[in-house]
Amino acid sequence: MLASTISKAPQPPKTWILVTGVAYYQPSLTAEYDEDSPGGDFDFFSSLVTKWEAAARLPGDSTRQVVVRSGVVLGRGGGAISHMLLPFRLGLGGPIGSGHQFFPWIHISDLVGILAHALEARHVQGVLNGVAPGPTTTNAEFAQALGAALGRPAFIPLPSTVVKAIFGRERAIMLLEGQKVVPRRTLATGYQYSFPKLGAALKEVVS
Repeated sequence: MLASTISKAPQPPKTWILVTGVAYYQPSLTAEYDEDSPGGDFDFFSSLVTKWEAAARLPGDSTRQVVVRSGVVLGRGGGAISHMLLPFRLGLGGPIGSGHQFFPWIHISDLVGILAHALEARHVQGVLNGVAPGPTTTNAEFAQALGAALGRPAFIPLPSTVVKAIFGRERAIMLLEGQKVVPRRTLATGYQYSFPKLGAALKEVVS
């Protein structure tokens, strides 16, 4: 509805930015996805993102349009990290499922930074992957890094059967499967990350 209203406005905004998610890309232990990679309609979440982006697309070119596909956002006081801190602080944290699945993440400061960059830099348009540019991270590596940031061990795995029982099948997929996503176009636009590496990002979040 908002996209339709904007498209009909006598003076549409100069820039339209939409935030969706990397669930657009199909989970894989081997494939690497950049902003030009296909995705789409293979499960509930990819279908949701595809429909979301299609519904928000504005006709014509009077408004510059940017879509930021975000990874897991790391920040203080909420989000994914808030559900992880207690077991990790107690030394009960560890990888989820096999731990081999990729874990695309971004610090909240960089997500906000990318949005501001997309708003201010007129050459930016199309899809940007809102993920950190450092070495791609698996769930097991994330667990080890979070444990290290808290000064706690992180070796107790959470079995996939338990995850499915707690979160349900659809939500469990987001935790048990992942994508190797790289921000090729985001970097090419000139955005400079504040937290490109996981260790520094987690230390800031838990400090």
